[in-house]
Amino acid sequence: MVNPPSTIQPNLPATLPLHSRNVAVIGAGAAGIVAARELRREGHKVVVLEKDNQIGGTWVYTPRVETDPIGLDPGREIIHSSLYSSLRTNIPREVMGYTDYPFVPRKSGSGDTRRFPSHTEVLKYLKEFGRDFGIHEMVRYETEVLNVGLVENNKWKVRSKTRHDCYIDEIYDAVVVCNGHYTEPRIADIPGINSWPGKQMHSHNYRAPEPFQDQVVILIGGSASAVDICRDIAGVAKEVYVASRSVADETYEKHPGYDNMWHHPMIESAHRDGTVVFRNGNVVLADVILHCTGYKYHFPFLDTNGNVTVDDNCVGPLYEHVFPPVLAPWLSFVGLPWKVVPFPLCELQSKWIAGNLSGRLALPSQEEMMEDVKAFYSKLEASGTPKRYAHNMASCRFDYDDWLAEQCGSPGIEEWRKQMYNAVSKKKRDRPETYRDEWEDDDLILQAEEDFVKHTSSRVVT
Repeated sequence: MVNPPSTIQPNLPATLPLHSRNVAVIGAGAAGIVAARELRREGHKVVVLEKDNQIGGTWVYTPRVETDPIGLDPGREIIHSSLYSSLRTNIPREVMGYTDYPFVPRKSGSGDTRRFPSHTEVLKYLKEFGRDFGIHEMVRYETEVLNVGLVENNKWKVRSKTRHDCYIDEIYDAVVVCNGHYTEPRIADIPGINSWPGKQMHSHNYRAPEPFQDQVVILIGGSASAVDICRDIAGVAKEVYVASRSVADETYEKHPGYDNMWHHPMIESAHRDGTVVFRNGNVVLADVILHCTGYKYHFPFLDTNGNVTVDDNCVGPLYEHVFPPVLAPWLSFVGLPWKVVPFPLCELQSKWIAGNLSGRLALPSQEEMMEDVKAFYSKLEASGTPKRYAHNMASCRFDYDDWLAEQCGSPGIEEWRKQMYNAVSKKKRDRPETYRDEWEDDDLILQAEEDFVKHTSSRVVT
């Protein structure tokens, strides 16, 4: 668990002139498109650099997978998306949407109208957002960012490459990094795995269960993707064994409702004869080990002269997960926190960045920000929390959102949204198989609908 956000309050320099900056946004996923909107709303000139030919980021599904299924080969072809075919959101659409752009079913009733829709419905929502706010005119598609580095006068030189191998060097006042963090796999460390003859892959390259027909599969992980994928695979596999660090070492139990799926603690070792030994002593002869073990923060294009590093999957030093103190506000990151409701969080972070770049808002001094970061790291260490959990907002997700909103002078997260999220979290624990298709809290839906009507009637698309 991490600590709540800092209580340092910025000054609001009402008498300072506002400035329009030239800003590069890297990535046109859910973070990049809302960053572009907020930056332009604040009066900045924005260019969004996107490697794909459309907006959506990780929400753009492709059946293609990488040439290295486990994702360790640095020369592999990189596939950005980590979606699997059956994926549905694990957050209600009403909670998931941007604060002033409701994610509700279409009036025509077309598309996926479920409260927990498929990934295709999320992509449609993001594309509609892009259309309604004119994001496409700011995006340079099929453009890969190769290098971002400091030059004279605290400007940033951005080198990019088009699909036709045309190299472009440009100078910007500021750079906002929105490249996502679901592309570079993290892999479990398993003693003896190098001599184990079976197949390994990461959930980043999982798309559908059919390739696992009649196989014995060991799946490592306990988070959302692991929960979905183990059920997906159990429908076709001979046996599925789910190993997790969060499971006690003596655990060996069948998954309720499944005759071919068992829960285990983590793997103790793998062996040349194809067997895998769990910490509870059980031995399984397996065909596949599927790592649902998360991702690394990865910024191969970013050169900050050591001012920003990734240490045990902690990006830092960052003030409130957004600004490197030495480079603020000219370099910022959107969407790093996890165990959050990502779209509203990215929206509020983007408002904060845009206001600080224009001069409408002001950050604490570099020294104050650095002291705040050091204090945060000290609290992590004192609590025994590994650095890799630095961006985990499970214990303070809405406190952080509300803090950001306060910095920007914006309304905080609506109470109905918090209540709906908490109700779903309880349902996931109590009814993991059915929570997506059961809903009794009509009072919260009514509150959401009233709020959506208010937003829709007052919203001016800019």
